[in-house]
Amino acid sequence: MNKLLVLLAIFLSLFIGKTSFSQDVLPVRGFCIGAPKTVEVDAFIKFIAEELAPRKVNALILRIDYNYQFESHPELRDESALSKAEVKKMVDICRKNQIRLIPQINLLGHQSWAEKVTNLLRVYPQFDETPQAEMPQKYKWPNSDSLYCKSYCPLHPDVHKIVFALVDEICDAFETDAFHAGMDEVFYIGDDKCPRCSGKDKAELFAGEVNLIRNHLAMKNRQLWIWGDRLLDGKTTGMGMWEASFNNTHRAIDLISKDVMICDWHYERPDQSAVYFATKGFSVVTCPWRMPEIAVRQTQDMFRFRASVTPEMKVRFQGMMQTVWSGAGQFMDEFYGRKTNNKDNANTPTNCFKAMFDEIQKQNTIKN
Repeated sequence: MNKLLVLLAIFLSLFIGKTSFSQDVLPVRGFCIGAPKTVEVDAFIKFIAEELAPRKVNALILRIDYNYQFESHPELRDESALSKAEVKKMVDICRKNQIRLIPQINLLGHQSWAEKVTNLLRVYPQFDETPQAEMPQKYKWPNSDSLYCKSYCPLHPDVHKIVFALVDEICDAFETDAFHAGMDEVFYIGDDKCPRCSGKDKAELFAGEVNLIRNHLAMKNRQLWIWGDRLLDGKTTGMGMWEASFNNTHRAIDLISKDVMICDWHYERPDQSAVYFATKGFSVVTCPWRMPEIAVRQTQDMFRFRASVTPEMKVRFQGMMQTVWSGAGQFMDEFYGRKTNNKDNANTPTNCFKAMFDEIQKQNTIKN
């Protein structure tokens, strides 16, 4: 009887070793999505339990922005925003499944979208880096103002008092040790007509804002996460003005704190800029979006990087994060087949998500 128990224990240990994830394989297995609307919270909690947890997702970035009932600045709330109780439900399900829950508010850039100025600059227009660039009635790119999204002025003396109040409140609500500040696709920075930023080095301005946010978070032992595109040279690499910088912010990579987590996104090609970030001393996660084939190759690259470098470099290659550029409700409609994109059924966030986590499972099995 004792021999049978020993054999059973050995079998179970081997089975568990093949089906569970070693923390050494990919430290970060992430998922980034727009936070659910209030009516979608329960469905999203079910999705976390039934789809994210079984895939061993261990980091969930929720893009909050103003979708929360802020008490520090209620004037910045969305019309229908998440309550503290609804956030607590998501905190509890993530804690139960060992998922690190990280809220995001877009800082610096992305203060407008298409024809609409978002809440911060709508309520506090004095923070606008480029007030002379008027919002179009119908947005088109390219345009005469080179407007993609508005930015707030990082040197305005009053902006951080408000911004940091929001950051602290949302981090407390999510009971988190990390915060994602966005900071991608910043086209407006150091504008010649800004009375504070004119003539300033754009790399120094960008690095100053990153470090200011990082230092504020560090006072409560929280880590800063950002998108990595503004730290890449779009001209030298040929990556262009979206996935990298055309306005010289890329030199900020040598000016910001090395404990900032870099989310390195490339959606059309498996660019290997994660190596560049790691060589510069940063921890980095690679982020696909909607192309399964690209996501699989990026996942394979991440495992290969970790297997072929020094121990000092290996710890910087942190893993993978699926990005979804819609709200949770829209993604769940696609995921569960309630609504599908008939134009391109292969290249969808749902298929990319499944392919990436299937590949992580495959690579984990090979590793074990």
